[in-house]
Amino acid sequence: MTILSPGRYPSAPDHDRHPGIDGRTPTARIAAGEEAASGARGFDFVSCRAAAVPDEAERTVRAAVAGHAVRVVMTGAGVRMAVEHTVSFERLVDLVVDPVPGVVFRVTTSPETTVDAVRRAGL
Repeated sequence: MTILSPGRYPSAPDHDRHPGIDGRTPTARIAAGEEAASGARGFDFVSCRAAAVPDEAERTVRAAVAGHAVRVVMTGAGVRMAVEHTVSFERLVDLVVDPVPGVVFRVTTSPETTVDAVRRAGL
């Protein structure tokens, strides 16, 4: 079972909006959350960090899902919360929904809720 976990490069978000957070902190927390979920249930996590530019992000996601039977797409705040990333998020949804009938989307509220998001997918 494959779970696609698309995100932004740690340098992509405007960290000025989030005092006390730099690119290293979220990266480590995301990796720990994905490892916990993967180890707990044995899922194959395809972690994919994409640029904020929609065309580049689409190419990155297409390459990441090639050859994987993606059943769940799990996104965090870096992909869906920033207004400037809205178009990229919409394109991500379109990109995955079209070739993967029945795929489900889940969102985390923090990297520490990765396991909870996987459980909500009913897997």
